[in-house]
Amino acid sequence: MKAINIENQKEYIETVKKLNEDKNVKYSILTMGCQLNENDSEKLSGMIEEMGYTRTENIEEADLIVFNTCCVRENAEDKLLGEVKKIKEKRGTIIAIGGCMMQEEHIVEKLQKSYPFFDIVFGTHTLHKFPQDLYNIILNKKRIKDIINIDGEIVEGLPIKRDDKIKASVTIMYGCNNFCSYCIVPYVRGRERSRKAEDILKEVQELADKGYKEITLLGQNVNSYMRMEKVENKNEKITSFAELLYEVNKIEGIERIRFVSPH
Repeated sequence: MKAINIENQKEYIETVKKLNEDKNVKYSILTMGCQLNENDSEKLSGMIEEMGYTRTENIEEADLIVFNTCCVRENAEDKLLGEVKKIKEKRGTIIAIGGCMMQEEHIVEKLQKSYPFFDIVFGTHTLHKFPQDLYNIILNKKRIKDIINIDGEIVEGLPIKRDDKIKASVTIMYGCNNFCSYCIVPYVRGRERSRKAEDILKEVQELADKGYKEITLLGQNVNSYMRMEKVENKNEKITSFAELLYEVNKIEGIERIRFVSPH
């Protein structure tokens, strides 16, 4: 699958950074759910920090608060709404909410009716557009709903702010095709899309060069890596998860390889 070009988002990043010059703006991010959500939050943090914000764990002093939500684990919705009730707009705080829960239409409707203080509502497939959404809310002060109900596309090149210096997560695929009766993942994360092996190996190599020792490969169903792309990418040298593991294992400096989650 062809990756989305994010050059226009980099322009928004630079523009917001200029708007924030000499302002000492801070952000706080609240992450719920699985390791994929945590990886998404690292990408959000990467974009936000390049826009001139510094992170704070005290939401009372944050100029930007981001909720990255989950709708798989029990009580995730109640936990989110319980946290939201505690938030009061102070100092012109911008409040954004995204993640899996925002792919559920009834949740978005509830937010619009009961929690009107959210400025940005974004989904799992529009995370890469956060700089653009933030720029628009800063300039226009109008609530933004940026959600699409298609499977989304692969996005490469997003800045990432990792929380650890030794262990790192690397997403290798998105979505799932199994549609198990008890699971909502295919509906909120879309169908299977695999990253190109060359992009994955490049990211792992860069991590190894920075001193990372442990890599966790992420996906809703890692065993299905490249399964849907085999027909379209006949020239790909790596066409299975096993082959990808073999190549990652060749990268010097990486001492431990983990993966989640296999079906």
